[in-house]
Amino acid sequence: MNTAVAEIDATTLPERRPNPLVDGFARLDKTRKLMLGLGAAAMVAVLATAFYLANRPDYRVLYANLSEKDGGAVLAQLSQMNVPYKHAEGGGAILVPANMVHDTRLRLASQGLPKGSVTGFELMDNSKLGMTQFQERLTFQRGLEGELTRSISALSSVAEARVHLALPNQNGFFREQQKPSASVLLTLYPGRTLDKAQIAGIVHLVASSVPEMNPKAVSVVDQHGTLLSQVGDGTPGSVESQQLEYVRTLEQMYAKRILDLLEPVLGRDNVRAQVTADVDFSQVEQTSEQYRPNQGNEPSAVRSQQLVESGSNLDQPAPGVPGAVANLPPGQAQAPINGDPAQVGVVPGGNVGGAADANRRREQVINYEVDRSVQVTRNAPGTVRRLSAAVVLNHVESTDRRGQASTGPLSAEQMEQINALVREAIGYSTQRGDSVNVMNAAFTKPATAADDVAWWKQADTVELARSFAWPVGMLVLGLILFLGMVRPALKMMQAPPAPAGAEGAAAGSQLNALVDDEPQRPGLPQPVQNEVTVEMLRLEDAKRLARENPVAVANIVKAWVNGEAPSAAT
Repeated sequence: MNTAVAEIDATTLPERRPNPLVDGFARLDKTRKLMLGLGAAAMVAVLATAFYLANRPDYRVLYANLSEKDGGAVLAQLSQMNVPYKHAEGGGAILVPANMVHDTRLRLASQGLPKGSVTGFELMDNSKLGMTQFQERLTFQRGLEGELTRSISALSSVAEARVHLALPNQNGFFREQQKPSASVLLTLYPGRTLDKAQIAGIVHLVASSVPEMNPKAVSVVDQHGTLLSQVGDGTPGSVESQQLEYVRTLEQMYAKRILDLLEPVLGRDNVRAQVTADVDFSQVEQTSEQYRPNQGNEPSAVRSQQLVESGSNLDQPAPGVPGAVANLPPGQAQAPINGDPAQVGVVPGGNVGGAADANRRREQVINYEVDRSVQVTRNAPGTVRRLSAAVVLNHVESTDRRGQASTGPLSAEQMEQINALVREAIGYSTQRGDSVNVMNAAFTKPATAADDVAWWKQADTVELARSFAWPVGMLVLGLILFLGMVRPALKMMQAPPAPAGAEGAAAGSQLNALVDDEPQRPGLPQPVQNEVTVEMLRLEDAKRLARENPVAVANIVKAWVNGEAPSAAT
């Protein structure tokens, strides 16, 4: 019977395994439950924030404090470039992603943006009550400078301009009055220059805008510090400066021709060229006259002719010897231009005239034109007497079959071709004695200067620290929440450990829990047992019996509960 009851009890009482998390959460008090809920919610919030910050682009300031006109132009250009942007609070700055700040600034600068706001005479509209005379004069000067800046910036070659006016205070004494002066700083676009006419126009624009300002008192300087406004006053110094500027311009022109030919072939940074020009600025005027006499059979022109005849008609006996010779007629007169003179004496047939020709006198003067050539030569100043060009070429880079890059000199044929190109570029002339020297050598790479800034102060290190600041901060916050709020609650949710004497008992037996577990009563100290009593011995025997034969003890307890007498056989 007892055996049957034991079998029925084993089948009707299955082992129950409750959920440890649910039981652990049920054992917590209200404070621990609230702490666990708040900690879990904080952990979820930290994870969500970290995920959002990791995926959100970091925006940095592109430009700040822009005028409305420049801000609109910048936003329109950003929209065309498909660059995301947003405004800071108050609209005082334009933000773009951090990895696009420098690239965007360079691209906007190539478009001339932002141009900057220039304030003109609108400053006079904001005049306040109680302004002093000095403030009014200063405001007028600022407005005039702004208007001149706007006018000069309208030129196509000028990117930016600044105008400084020096307007002295005028007093009642005319002799002690100082003349105003002005300075203009120009920032030109890359590759653009101003000719002399444009510079003179800027000078006269500024001088005409300020009363009693002399154009010579206006100085125009470019972004490199070069003085552009050079007014020639006829002194030798000014002429020499103009001649030096002409020589420099001529040399730069020839050097640019060489670079324009060789850079597309060898690369931009692989060619260096310098040209030296010997220019003659002397002014020479030469006049020459050449006379060519009439010689040989060359034609001649009669300039003037004079004939004088004189004589008397007195009756005189016929001169000469009578006879046949006297009866011959006179011959034709001959007067050669270049030849022997006529014979003096009796000419056959020429001395027979009669009595009337005895007292006659005849003179003839003929003047002929003589050739005359007059030549006047004036040599223009600035004639090139000699050119010298020096060109240095870098070694060319080549890649072998293995993909390794190497450098080497140019071949002799290539050097000859380049030499011929340089000669054609400068207009080489052997009559002037021009010289061209082309050399091929390896260029030395500039050594990078060591950065003396500490590594923790470098921009890359600071940027890396900023990029890791948020993730590390979120991780530390999550650990604090877990260790301070979640972990203590999880410890309390764990089931209490089993006692050491329960290894031989069956797992899940309620009898083991009742016999072996010693209830813990918080706040009440356990009484000290100084001696062993009979009750303690009986209790030990009962515990040993329950450990050795738990089925029998279970039947006994069951019989007690049902009011039956326990069997002696058990």
